[in-house]
Amino acid sequence: MEFSSKLIEKAVNEMSQLPGIGKRTALRLVLHLLKQPKEQTGFLSQALLNMREDIKFCENCHNISDTKICEICANQVRNHQTICVVEDIRDVMAIENTGQYKGIYHVLGGKISPIEGVGPSQLNIPTLVEKVKSGTVVEIIFALSSTMEGDTTNFYIYKQIAGSEIVISTIARGISVGDELEYADEVTLGRSILHRVPFEKTFRNN
Repeated sequence: MEFSSKLIEKAVNEMSQLPGIGKRTALRLVLHLLKQPKEQTGFLSQALLNMREDIKFCENCHNISDTKICEICANQVRNHQTICVVEDIRDVMAIENTGQYKGIYHVLGGKISPIEGVGPSQLNIPTLVEKVKSGTVVEIIFALSSTMEGDTTNFYIYKQIAGSEIVISTIARGISVGDELEYADEVTLGRSILHRVPFEKTFRNN
């Protein structure tokens, strides 16, 4: 792709680093910004800088937040005895959009994947185990995607907390194997949470 301006070329190259954005889409976005008032581009740039510099991770659940404790964990109306274990913030948003879950979350920050070099020590698993050992948790709900990595992560955590006096469940398989939660429709995801099943059944029947 030939550019008549090095400034445009650099902007396109940076924009195309975003996931799902190819060079043509990046060019279209850059040219759109070029047509907007300078203040608009300034607002966008400042918003991105503020986000990058000021964003925090909840000290309780590791969800992204504007404060030390996220709004969900700070909400005393939520059921703090039930914890839904998810991969990242996108899953929290997907489940929240269903309006069916009233507990709190624990964001792992990824899934165990030896191929990608991601091991248990690189995830937020120890803090989840600590919560279980504290005796304040009644139920853990696994809500990771139905992939080999997701199942491996579920089983690893299960082994870490096995023997504790809590209910360990997983969302029903209304979500197709291999699908990510963020792409599931709200009705299907909501039903999967409401009709969750004991985790032990998912591997004893295999």
